[in-house]
Amino acid sequence: MLDFNYNALSGRVIFGPGKLSQTRAEAEALGMTKVLVLSTPHQRDLAENVADLLGDLVTGIYDQAVMHVPVETIADVMDVVSQLDIDGCVSIGGGSTVGLAKAIALESGLPILAIPTTYAGSEMTPVWGMTKDGIKTTGRDPRVLPKTVIYDPELTVGLPDFISGPSGLNAIAHCVEALYSETQNPVTSLMAEEGIRALGESLPVIVKQPDNMEARAKALYGAWLSGTVLGAVGMAIHHKLCHTLGGSFNLPHAEVHTVVIPHATYFNRDHAPQAMSAIGRALNVEADEAAGALYDLAVSIGAPVSLKDIGMLEGDLDKAADIATTNPYYNPRAIDRAGVRELLENAYRGTRPGSE
Repeated sequence: MLDFNYNALSGRVIFGPGKLSQTRAEAEALGMTKVLVLSTPHQRDLAENVADLLGDLVTGIYDQAVMHVPVETIADVMDVVSQLDIDGCVSIGGGSTVGLAKAIALESGLPILAIPTTYAGSEMTPVWGMTKDGIKTTGRDPRVLPKTVIYDPELTVGLPDFISGPSGLNAIAHCVEALYSETQNPVTSLMAEEGIRALGESLPVIVKQPDNMEARAKALYGAWLSGTVLGAVGMAIHHKLCHTLGGSFNLPHAEVHTVVIPHATYFNRDHAPQAMSAIGRALNVEADEAAGALYDLAVSIGAPVSLKDIGMLEGDLDKAADIATTNPYYNPRAIDRAGVRELLENAYRGTRPGSE
């Protein structure tokens, strides 16, 4: 018999090619009159484009968003928010930029209009994260959920395949863990399976045909679903490991998710049969090949498959296992250090799950 809770997250979504042009109208609808536009240093040109669209609503551009949201960056941007008397933020970029906007919202309660340019999905969640002294802390607060999200697949066309692939697999990781979450329910499981299917079908097309707008839109749709389920249910061992590897060892966010998710899936394979079946259906394989199919997808799009190839040192694996097994998240399989250490070893070497 069905027995579950489902909390829908409020928020307005604008989806389609060319929707960036609606930025000013959406900012005005949120009552923004003194906007701070946020970006990374590398996406300053996009921030300036957004500022042009916003016109006299813009008070400033802050282009210092970086991975894992260091507390030092938060302190710096909050000084800017105070000095300019900002009443809203427009973020353009991936998870790093959205993460910084969320930190501002957490501190100030200011509204966010998010314009994602990758497939991270963070824009659909009330989850925030920040890094202090090498430790990444996360939490949930409805104040950090963007009020409006503009999904324009045209903004993803410039993404090279080495960013598109890991970004999409990062989104898939959210869906995978949503399927065996402690708080999963039929609604989120439907969205998660559909998200894996959409991304699994579109990512190989994107890396071969970067200008294929239909594939770009399908991937962005999958990312939207992934972010929605990430925001609606809790995560498990995979996300704990990725927060550890990113926050404590400064490994690149999307690439860490790409490398770890096949191994986290294999770790849980015998304890989440319904999730394995859903992953298998989405990727057109048998349930017992779910983890291997995720690995094969990464290989097929040229994404990294080993921690050693993205900067992890073998000598740090023990420390990572210690951190990840301290205050662990819920997981369908009981967390034991030996098992997690083995998972990390296999991810470090980049072996295909099931072939160890």
